[in-house]
Amino acid sequence: MSEPFIIDGKAIAASVTDEIASRVARLQKESGVQPGLAVVLVGEDPASQVYVRNKERMALKCGMNSIMHRLPETTSEAELLALVAELNADEAVHGILVQLPLPKQIDEGKVLELIRPEKDVDGFHPINAGLLGAGALDKALLPCTPAGSVLLAKRALGQDLSGKHAVVIGRSNIVGKPVAQLLLQENCTVTIAHSRTQDLPALAATADILVAAVGRPQMIKGDWVKKGATVIDVGINRIPAPEKGEGKTRLVGDVDYEGALANAGAITPVPGGVGPMTIAMLMGNTLIAARRQLGLAAEPALF
Repeated sequence: MSEPFIIDGKAIAASVTDEIASRVARLQKESGVQPGLAVVLVGEDPASQVYVRNKERMALKCGMNSIMHRLPETTSEAELLALVAELNADEAVHGILVQLPLPKQIDEGKVLELIRPEKDVDGFHPINAGLLGAGALDKALLPCTPAGSVLLAKRALGQDLSGKHAVVIGRSNIVGKPVAQLLLQENCTVTIAHSRTQDLPALAATADILVAAVGRPQMIKGDWVKKGATVIDVGINRIPAPEKGEGKTRLVGDVDYEGALANAGAITPVPGGVGPMTIAMLMGNTLIAARRQLGLAAEPALF
């Protein structure tokens, strides 16, 4: 069997953000408006700080106005809700993203529900989730990681995914459920599996498209992958890497990558697969949000 196609998320994300940058420049020229993305970071979580820096850098690269709010770990729920209300009312802010997780004194649900749905560029608001579930993709803001995952599957298999059997392992509200709904919109036959699914390896091996989103390092073994299947690995896990030196770690996905190479027709690496697409789709959502708030017609879909 030929070598699998390695789906280069970095290169695909770069092509998407280049297109977004050209659309942002056109919007600014036509309307005089620069899309504004407000990112709120509460506390000192190291991973969150890295994500936020990457989002800020990409917004600037795409020609957007990046508005950063860094708040201390001790910020109260009332203070954060007041800031979100302020951003909701600010016409120069088209997208609002509150970086998760939040400190324990703050109810995440309250904060996410306060963000105006039309500015909810993470796609987490119950109204956006409901629009996605109803198939109203032209009105929703789609969650970034699921949207990026489907785009990667299309780059491997072509635009028409009709009739493919997609198995999604994981049922979270952030990835598992929305990626299943997006694949249904692409006319796939979709099975959602999870830790309590009976004979999970056998079910996984029926998938033309296998989406791994369980948050367990290298749980999906190579023999779970059907010959020629497309594997989209959403997991990002840090595991010990003693070969690099004492106390060192490395990033792995939810799929045993080396094992899966023997069977997969196409596969995303970790890192360098789904991760870059999440930020690219966030930029896309900010542009879509800005155009809708300005009452402008929708542009052709990015995927």
